[in-house]
Amino acid sequence: MLQETPIQVNETNQLKKLLDGDERAFDYFYDLYSLPIYRKLLKMTKVEFIAEELLQNVFIKIWEKRHLINPEKGLKAYLYHIAQNLVYDFYRNLAREDELMEAVSYATNAITEDTAEKLIFKETNQLLEIAIEQLPEQQKLVFRLCKQEGKSYEEVSELLGISTSTINGHIVKATKKVKAYMFKTHHLSATLTVPVVLYLLKEL
Repeated sequence: MLQETPIQVNETNQLKKLLDGDERAFDYFYDLYSLPIYRKLLKMTKVEFIAEELLQNVFIKIWEKRHLINPEKGLKAYLYHIAQNLVYDFYRNLAREDELMEAVSYATNAITEDTAEKLIFKETNQLLEIAIEQLPEQQKLVFRLCKQEGKSYEEVSELLGISTSTINGHIVKATKKVKAYMFKTHHLSATLTVPVVLYLLKEL
């Protein structure tokens, strides 16, 4: 059986002191292993400040989990094991943060786009109301009854006592005037999104 070297004996003694909460023993191991552990972390992360931060976390864990250390097995392997696990945890957390940021960005963009679309639609409907109000009274009445209230030509014919052909004539003329107003005022064609324009024209 091989005998322990003086260095090994000293390390075992320091480990026992560390288990008892001796801060000088902690400093001993920090001085002994911090540089090689840092080099290992830097090799794995490629970023100096991340390696430095993880190095501090390694020794924080050593201090907090010192009761789990087996003095007979030494500390070196345990340190490297903790360092490797911290790097894996770092990249897992980083991936989750990226996914979260992507989800938040997607949701924010969706909300923003939806809100913008609603605002545009609201403004366009207001413009539509202005265009309708400028129609002659009979055209305006027929337009509202047919296009906004959804009544059939036959229903409007009975209600107003005019023929369906007259109603059709009013709708055609009113529609032309409303479209002309909406595309010639307020630079509407430049500000409306294509879906909104198509929807309004279809409704007209």
